[in-house]
Amino acid sequence: MTSKRILLCLALLTAMLLPLGSCTRPPVEWLDLKDGQTVWGTVHLKARVSSGAANVSLYVSYRIAPSDPSLADQHLVAEKDGPVYSADWTTQELRNGTCYVYVSAQFGRQSIGAQVEVNVQNETRAELVPTQVVKLTPENDPAPPQLAPAFRSLWEDPVPMPGPVNTGGAEDSPFITSDGNTFYFFFTADPGIDIHTQAVDPWTGIYWTHKVDGQWQEPQRLFLQYWDKIGLDGDPMQRGDTLWFGSIREGNLRDIDLWTAKLVDGRWTDWTNAGELLNETYQIGELHVSADGNEIYCGSTRPGGKGQSDIWVTRKVNGQWQPPENVAAVNTEVHEGQPFLSEDGRELWFTRLTPGPSVWRSLKVNGEWQAPEEVLSNLAGEPTLDAVGNLYFVHHRWDNALNRVTEADIYVCRRKGAAK
Repeated sequence: MTSKRILLCLALLTAMLLPLGSCTRPPVEWLDLKDGQTVWGTVHLKARVSSGAANVSLYVSYRIAPSDPSLADQHLVAEKDGPVYSADWTTQELRNGTCYVYVSAQFGRQSIGAQVEVNVQNETRAELVPTQVVKLTPENDPAPPQLAPAFRSLWEDPVPMPGPVNTGGAEDSPFITSDGNTFYFFFTADPGIDIHTQAVDPWTGIYWTHKVDGQWQEPQRLFLQYWDKIGLDGDPMQRGDTLWFGSIREGNLRDIDLWTAKLVDGRWTDWTNAGELLNETYQIGELHVSADGNEIYCGSTRPGGKGQSDIWVTRKVNGQWQPPENVAAVNTEVHEGQPFLSEDGRELWFTRLTPGPSVWRSLKVNGEWQAPEEVLSNLAGEPTLDAVGNLYFVHHRWDNALNRVTEADIYVCRRKGAAK
């Protein structure tokens, strides 16, 4: 082969190899996130770092431009799985706007990093409710909730919950902690939106609010799924550092599964499916865990009940949940569900459909549940009480023309003589 032909072959080989070289993976790179993306809630950051790296760090910086001084930095603790470093970023802790997310690593004396620019957009509930909505008030409510005469000596008449919880959207599935200082609820801007849209939008889900100096603060969305994953959460219930909730998401054993989350440093994290036994075998629905953690009262359509849905109870024995027992005294051929058990275990509250929702209460006497009495009527349901007996519930507004619920608000009946 002549020298000219050898040089020509080398030139062709070089031309063939150049594209391969140009695709060589950089030593530090972001996975999934792309420049210009709009994110919200909790973002699962992932970066690939080549072997031999030291001092790998992930951090988020809010700046007007990359060269400007940082207005706020958030350094994240990264977990390592092979070449991938990951961390959860709670975007609510920075204000909306452009954020620069960085990963850097040390290779010998050289520091190499990668940057991605994203737009953080956590919308408030006030921005989401359709402008044409007419807010439900007791004055324009065609069927306000009614307290049964037998209970008017114990509770004041129902009124909308004070503070910023209620909007022109739909607030539902309330739960208040025993101390009366933390409140959970489900919110969607428009209950007419189909469930598939709610499962992927940035705002439908569980919210919580806390009392500060006796006043409820602006509720915040509780993100229990990553921003880019399907997840529709509701029916919250807290016991200690565990939050129980129902969810539609990937990884479920059925359409709606029970999940749990753990409270760590003020954040609900480590969301986990409650498992095959409770979800698939026992078919447990909306639930309430007893104060000692050894009983779960729930609604379920499992076989062996009296009607469409019944109240059941499962008890923990030697650390194992036992097969549910039907709470026969409170069940009928119609729907009973959404139970709430008082802290002392002597009152069982629940929703019954007759055909609209109404709130009922059963008392335990000598260890046996008694026949329940109706406490609230007119589209009232999902009762929850604090330790002093203030009764919170959801009230729906039904539109006959649209043949659907157009709004839902949280109401309260104050226990007479209880602290405000």
